[in-house]
Amino acid sequence: MSETDHGVDPRTPPAPVRPTRRALLAAGAGAAALLGAPGLAPPATAATAAAPARTTATVAPTPPTPPTPADLAPYASYWFPDSLPAGTPGPGIVWRSLRRWTPESDPDLAHNTATVPLAQRFTPVPANRHARAGQARIAALVSFGPTAGNPSQGSPTADYYALSHWAYIDELVFWGGSAGEGIVLAPNAPVVDAAHRNGVRVLGNVFLPPVPYGGDLQWTRDLVRRDALGRFPIADQLVRVARAYGFDGWFVNAETDGGDSALAGRMREFLRALRAAGEPHGLRITWYDAMNTTGRVGWQGALNQLNQEFFEDRAGKVADTMFVDFRWTPRTLAASGALADRLGRSRYELWAAVDTEAHGWNSAVRWDAIIPRERDHVVGYGFYRPEWTRNHLTDRSPGAFHRADDRFWTGESLDPARPAPESGWRAPATVVADRSTVAGLPFACSFNTGHGLRWYDHGKVVSDVPWNHLGLQDRLPGRRWAVDTAGVRPGVSLDFDDAWRGGSSLLVAGALTAPATIGLHSTRLPLSRATVVELVHATGSGPVTVEIGVATREPTAPGEPVPYIWLAAGSRDSGQGWRTTRAGLAHLAGSTAYALAVRITALGTEPVAWRLGALSVRDEPRTRRPAPPTALRVDAAARQDGRARLRLSWRRAAAAGGQIRHYEVSRILPDGTRRFLGGTCGTALHLPDVPRAGRERAAAFEVRAVDELYAVSAPARTTLAW
Repeated sequence: MSETDHGVDPRTPPAPVRPTRRALLAAGAGAAALLGAPGLAPPATAATAAAPARTTATVAPTPPTPPTPADLAPYASYWFPDSLPAGTPGPGIVWRSLRRWTPESDPDLAHNTATVPLAQRFTPVPANRHARAGQARIAALVSFGPTAGNPSQGSPTADYYALSHWAYIDELVFWGGSAGEGIVLAPNAPVVDAAHRNGVRVLGNVFLPPVPYGGDLQWTRDLVRRDALGRFPIADQLVRVARAYGFDGWFVNAETDGGDSALAGRMREFLRALRAAGEPHGLRITWYDAMNTTGRVGWQGALNQLNQEFFEDRAGKVADTMFVDFRWTPRTLAASGALADRLGRSRYELWAAVDTEAHGWNSAVRWDAIIPRERDHVVGYGFYRPEWTRNHLTDRSPGAFHRADDRFWTGESLDPARPAPESGWRAPATVVADRSTVAGLPFACSFNTGHGLRWYDHGKVVSDVPWNHLGLQDRLPGRRWAVDTAGVRPGVSLDFDDAWRGGSSLLVAGALTAPATIGLHSTRLPLSRATVVELVHATGSGPVTVEIGVATREPTAPGEPVPYIWLAAGSRDSGQGWRTTRAGLAHLAGSTAYALAVRITALGTEPVAWRLGALSVRDEPRTRRPAPPTALRVDAAARQDGRARLRLSWRRAAAAGGQIRHYEVSRILPDGTRRFLGGTCGTALHLPDVPRAGRERAAAFEVRAVDELYAVSAPARTTLAW
């Protein structure tokens, strides 16, 4: 929670200076509770400012099936539990009742459905001796966009929080919600697909706002209302939404004050019903420390007798995890961990809140209360708004963002194997063991971050439009960047000036006074006589030799060097463009690859600029191309002044030709040129701006399936007549 987020009614224009959390706490708990701080209420926005003067909820009549939006753009879904606010929603906002939602009446369902299954993770030997396996994990509460108008499938800008340090995250909450827009949020598909590819669960958000932020206790009553048969309809709907959209559960944050013990009892019963309905489908609940057993909102900063029953009661588990409010102290966290132990629960199912929204790595945090260096971790912890790494920047280019994000997650050294001396910020990579999902063949990575300034295909620009779509992100190396050299450490970064495929490549740049080993992926890959590893790389300056490292055993202890076996990948002179190098692993057959790396040696004295565009490991022979999608069609279109907006959909390609990773949509121009328009892991895509090419009679489109090795299918084709 930001220090500047509290105390302003979102129904008024954002003019007055807001008190800081420090001032609120100094004023005492009564004043803090009156102002709704420091709970998880979001800041006032243009949308929340549009909320009506009165927020008393009224029961709305059953609305008709929502029409397709006039601009055809699909957005992430949000609702009220049942009754809607009085008045009229602001521009661009649609008020919806979750109780009345059905998949069949959802016009954006195909655009919001995640399709990547949750991958299994493993924990390699940690990169440094302080990083612990099996102890504290990390949750992250992230606002990827506004509540209303958050695009379902990316947008034409590279200025986006392209989270990629999934290796340290256990659970992601799709944060947002406001009294003027909606208070139940379903995550959009790109976020879920990227997280699942890396084994991270994603939760939707149920946010019952504080009264000063427009909260109405009627919405809490709607949430926990039973029907005539004693069931909880909204619990069933939450499970239905999560299953239809493909995410993993709900973060429940009840911060609307004014309840009583009876309402608290119904909330606990509601959580039990939600968990019982969701558990067979692998869904989870995280409870935020706000409402307590009195029914009032009283943030405890602890797991204690006032809120224990929302976590674990006499009948057993109620919530899977609990987000402990920012009021925690070293004493209350220690007591919380001890109580979890007595309840037979893991203390690491408690997330101690760490507010990074306003100050990022400059935030004052009593780290030893959560993750002490020289003894067991006390509890887990949760970052509130780590997207500060993007939001605080003046230069919000992709490269600048990733430099800041790497520092946040890895620390000032930018090397998890060699942490810098601590100067206040305790970066996750220095205390939490990384995890990986690279455990099966085939595996490939083109170092695509999920956003970029252009789109590249085989080293050529096929679109010069900036873009973001997190679902297209690769499984990137978890340890960024572990570099071993006896000489000057080169710079290692994800770079956006050139790429083999997608929007970015791995760049190694600087004076190489000694060979430099760059650790890439932690893996569990079974090797056979047919296994090959392949690199696509280019040298911009300085001739180099390149070697591929494969580790067939793990380090002997945390922080010890990875024992690579080195395979020659040839020499590269500068200016020769992209080159593919392949090495067979038959001599390692029967073993397991635990890690992959490259080693670069300069052949001269000039600075080196070497790029890695793609890495793959597979069993030969290469599998045949995937089958193409079918039934490609234009579902809706709007044409004006020689430009069109449209929605495309298709049927999923058969998996016989290889597992489908995603689909790519291109425009075929009259001269035969193919122009990339976008991609998605699903089977529908919105195209916001297609200009007519000259006097063409129809715009031609192709959709191709792409497999895990980036082999593309034959196209499915359709046209849009002008």
